[in-house]
Amino acid sequence: MNPVEIQKDKRCHTMSDATNNLVLEHLKRFQAGQSRIERDLKEVKTRLTHVEVSMSGFKGELSHMATHMATMSSRLDHQQSSLDHLTDRMDRIENRLDLRLG
Repeated sequence: MNPVEIQKDKRCHTMSDATNNLVLEHLKRFQAGQSRIERDLKEVKTRLTHVEVSMSGFKGELSHMATHMATMSSRLDHQQSSLDHLTDRMDRIENRLDLRLG
């Protein structure tokens, strides 16, 4: 090889090394970015699991409250029926004894 060819070869080799180093640096950045995304995704999944567990408990509590409210509504209906019956009896008693007001 003559000196000119050696210089060209050195420049090509140096350019090739620079290109390889540049590509390697970009790959390292991509890998670091991907690692951050994977960590963030893992955190999001963990948090989502906690939200799902909380929601499940919340749904159970709502179901229990709905059952409790239905029971209370039924009891109130029964009490109202009892009061209506007592009011009717009082009206009949007042009519028999001629105790009407007004």
